Amino acid sequence: MNKSAFALIALLSAGTGCTSNSSIYHDQPLVSKVDTGMSKEQVLQIGGKPLAETERTVVPGTCFDYMFTHAGQKQPYLVSFDGAGKVDKTSFMTCAQWSHAQQKSRQPVSNMGGMGGAGY
Repeated sequence: MNKSAFALIALLSAGTGCTSNSSIYHDQPLVSKVDTGMSKEQVLQIGGKPLAETERTVVPGTCFDYMFTHAGQKQPYLVSFDGAGKVDKTSFMTCAQWSHAQQKSRQPVSNMGGMGGAGY
């Protein structure tokens, strides 16, 4: 597995937290009913108006930020759309966190550190 893919997986795993958000929020319509390929209009009918809609910075498209509340705790949730306006990702993170993860996965891997042989 290349380092970029590993870094993205690690970052996404860390962003989900220690509890299983899917078990806590599985009854939320955005979690239970929104599927890949749905249109923005369908998502708006299911989840209502998002807190924010932003343009994606790495890959063309847009992203909706929502916020769930359970037992006084707030949990972000995103619905991301491709350039054609179809759902391509949902996750328990903010659109800004998703954008950051995408940017990190596209950065070239540094040759600093690690198992280099220079000087030996």
